Amino acid sequence: MTQSPPAPLPAPEERRRLREAKSLTQADVAARVGVTRKTVRAWETGRTTPRGNLRDAYVKLLTEQAPSDAEVTVRQERIAPAPVGTGVPLPDKEKPPADTEPSHAQPAPACPPRPAPLTPDQAFDALYAFCSPTLVRQTYLLTGRRELARESVERAFQLAWHRWPEVALDRDPAGWVRATAYEYALSPWHRMRLRHRHPEAPPADPADRALLDVLLKLPPVYRRTLMLYDGVGLDLPETAAETEASTPAAANRLLRAREAVAARLPELAVPEQLHRRLAEVASTERLRAPQPPTVRWSGERRARHWTRAAIAFTALLIGATSLTLRTAPDHYEAPLSRGETVQGLPPRPAMGPLSQAEQQLQAKLKSETVNGPGRLVPESR
Repeated sequence: MTQSPPAPLPAPEERRRLREAKSLTQADVAARVGVTRKTVRAWETGRTTPRGNLRDAYVKLLTEQAPSDAEVTVRQERIAPAPVGTGVPLPDKEKPPADTEPSHAQPAPACPPRPAPLTPDQAFDALYAFCSPTLVRQTYLLTGRRELARESVERAFQLAWHRWPEVALDRDPAGWVRATAYEYALSPWHRMRLRHRHPEAPPADPADRALLDVLLKLPPVYRRTLMLYDGVGLDLPETAAETEASTPAAANRLLRAREAVAARLPELAVPEQLHRRLAEVASTERLRAPQPPTVRWSGERRARHWTRAAIAFTALLIGATSLTLRTAPDHYEAPLSRGETVQGLPPRPAMGPLSQAEQQLQAKLKSETVNGPGRLVPESR
């Protein structure tokens, strides 16, 4: 007896598409196959591969074709008893007398119309409404500044709206926006801003203040890794991918961050307690993000300003280049050679001290300056 070869396993990029085509979530697949949701996520990203019976069940769930509406209707008509008055012929034992006239069959109910696809504005507004409240609280825990948290989320969504064709086709649009907001919030250039030189008011609760103080004393990469793993709930490979680090490096950062928190707050040594306290501290702050139309409008205005600035700079560069070409010489002019030192010339004479005869003559000329010298009379011989 020959055993049939197992069904081929779809590629990692096809697994999610097949699951979404069947309108199944990762939790639904995990419940049917008998694994956890993180395992299904690892299968879809290609980090792990199902084996044995799990592989067969997973492949069967993804590749089996759902019966069409016509097949389901025929199957129901064969199995379920036909209601009275529908005109469907009954089996031979249940046929009514010949003098009974069957009523006319009722038309099958029409399929509900499919919902119209969302416009880019509607899709962006839905993503913003879903992610912005939580994202503002997370960036507040990263920075400890309420205004910077709101600004980071707003700038991230403005960039997402500017690159919406790319973000809309991304596998995780929420992760794309989250990574952009974290990068902006943790930028070291904020230290040069005047309003960021003074700290903001801490939380009112002493316990919340202590936890926030511990988080802000961590290095930015440790703080971000701790927030993604214990705050957001990502697994270790996804945390490493979002922080652009290897999995061992991300694990080391996470352990160091947990040790630092546990050293200051021993009651948060358990990861579950730390996750709960992070959620509580973030939820106590009244942080509100602007409305989606405002974010889209400000993003478009910012893009227009940068476009105009780029056009003005380009025009200025073209004008400077034209002026240079106009005033520059159109032929070669040989440079003047440098002077050379001439050897062998006598030194310039300088006046030395007067002799005794010269001194007498000088004194005589000075004494006769008023009356002048005597008249010269020719001598007779």
